[in-house]
Amino acid sequence: MSNEPTINMSTNKGRRTLDDVNGFSTSVGPDSIFKGTISGTGHGIILGHVEGDSDVEGTLVVGEGGIWKGNIFAENVVVAGTVEGNIVAKEKIDIVSTARVNGSLTSPFIAIAEGAVHEGEIHMARVKRYTDKRESS
Repeated sequence: MSNEPTINMSTNKGRRTLDDVNGFSTSVGPDSIFKGTISGTGHGIILGHVEGDSDVEGTLVVGEGGIWKGNIFAENVVVAGTVEGNIVAKEKIDIVSTARVNGSLTSPFIAIAEGAVHEGEIHMARVKRYTDKRESS
């Protein structure tokens, strides 16, 4: 078994939320730990461990195997790993089947795949639950 995430967000998008992402200006690698606030413009991908908050003008991805402990604020958020904290997205939150989220979700649109685990409140205009047909086998 490979250490690569089954949903490799950096090379194989496969998610509508990531269609406009043409690269990541911020990344935390699989063996890295970051403590503090991530803020700024551009897209970010987390495959390691983050303890802190975010305020990102762009899309923030917590990839499979990634762990985020703190609050996330971004335009779009895709979670395939673990988040312990609240998530607020201006446009969309996409929770992949491998995700575990413990915290409130706030966004105009929230998609939660079958198999994903979410414990917390949901504040949104519309929630869609779906079977993810784009995951690799």
